[in-house]
Amino acid sequence: MGAYRVSRPPVEAPRLTQQVACAGCAAKIPIQVLQEILGALPPPSRSPRLLVGPETWDDAGVYKMSPTLALVQTVDFFTPMVDDPYDFGAIAAANAVSDVYAMGGVPKLALSILCFPAETGDPAVLREIVRGGADALKQAGVLIMGGHSVRDPEIKFGYAVTGEVHPKRVVTNAGAKNGDLLVLTKPIGVGILATALKRGLLPRPLLQTMTRQMKTLNRAASEAMRASGVHAATDVTGFGLLGHARNIARASKKTIRIWSSAVPLLPGVREFAAQGVASSGLHSNREAIEPDITWDGATPEPLRLALVDPQTSGGLLIAVPSSKTEALIRRLKRSKVSAAVVGEVLAPGARPLEVTA
Repeated sequence: MGAYRVSRPPVEAPRLTQQVACAGCAAKIPIQVLQEILGALPPPSRSPRLLVGPETWDDAGVYKMSPTLALVQTVDFFTPMVDDPYDFGAIAAANAVSDVYAMGGVPKLALSILCFPAETGDPAVLREIVRGGADALKQAGVLIMGGHSVRDPEIKFGYAVTGEVHPKRVVTNAGAKNGDLLVLTKPIGVGILATALKRGLLPRPLLQTMTRQMKTLNRAASEAMRASGVHAATDVTGFGLLGHARNIARASKKTIRIWSSAVPLLPGVREFAAQGVASSGLHSNREAIEPDITWDGATPEPLRLALVDPQTSGGLLIAVPSSKTEALIRRLKRSKVSAAVVGEVLAPGARPLEVTA
């Protein structure tokens, strides 16, 4: 395993991550269960003002208020995946506003959502969670209007966020074109590392790297995206890189080819995956998406696991015309945003996804 040995002594005993059932998978309902539930519902009400609804599994809903203003709305909350309560709050905030950034919007307002064991929990921990979230939202320029809290045996925290975007400048997951290249703005593997943390296997330097990435807003990435004339985007979160790429492929009626060797991984991810460190969310993602993938056989198993690993506060996956890719990469790098070209958009094929080495 090189510099990151699973057999090394564990880091300081975890705290918050030991209080939840599924650190590393954000306690998300498996995609196949969601599909079954939502498929049983009657079609949602439609309005010409509803520019983006639930049909394409996009990152947020978009509602047109006027010829020059549309609202972007989203909600996200989850259990802790790190032990420091301040960092957890900041990560939850960065994750919640990311959906607005992925739609090409600017987040403006937030309502907090909090579940906390009031009888047994430490108020100092709660205070730090809320403070971390507030500081991250302040950095994003978002006003907190209030929120709602309930008693719960598990800590859960997040926000409902409202943003704004010009109706003609919405970036959806449905606009990818043949020949577009795919740019990813953060390395993947957060779920695998968070699972290693819960098992007491994660060295502190890797914990710090993972935490720093999750706390980083997608604000600069979104600004570069908006300035570059891209065709489609999504943020990579609970369904993993391939799950969110499939959403683009289906919504755009295209096939997406991911170049697995080009996908950046956080340090230690490949090694932990080779040791079988994976959350239940990763396995449910893989089961749900496997029928939609054509593999070329050259992608090693640890990398296959990383490609379906559920992310928290992941980067943007952007479909950009090949002629504009270089300009987008330059803008991202000027803003100190990680950027890698990880695939391409093709005419629709036998399956929505292809993975090649």
